[in-house]
Amino acid sequence: MAKKSTKAHKNEYHISRESAGLTREKASELLEFISTDRIERIESGKSLPHPEEILAMADCYKNPSLCNYFCSHECPIGQEYVPEVKFKELSQITLEMLASLNALEKEKNRLIEITVDGTISADEMKDFEKIQDQLSQIAMAIDSLQLWVQKAIADGKIDA
Repeated sequence: MAKKSTKAHKNEYHISRESAGLTREKASELLEFISTDRIERIESGKSLPHPEEILAMADCYKNPSLCNYFCSHECPIGQEYVPEVKFKELSQITLEMLASLNALEKEKNRLIEITVDGTISADEMKDFEKIQDQLSQIAMAIDSLQLWVQKAIADGKIDA
């Protein structure tokens, strides 16, 4: 029987595998194309995982957030353009989204005023940046909701 890891600083891949109740050997068997040694190198930080490995691990471990973690932390392009999405409960996601939508509703007319002429003047920039921040909050809420749905499907809580 494989012993339980006692490593103090486990990375997301290691934590996710253990949360799924899998040993490296069992994970390798389920993943088919990723060896036990390769899993160990990824979990120890000696090797960076490949995107196809992340997709397989996310599916096998029933943890779709591994994809976002990889993109936002490991991929050079993702580090620049993909924000990290933390898993949240549905009620928190809903409240955050509604709060963001309500805030944007108040700014809707200002956005129209700013953009109607096709340019953003210096005196409009502060308001435009505020609206852009609100839009980013809505985008993050949408990403959180999509992650929640993917996790619920992976866990069998909702039918795809």
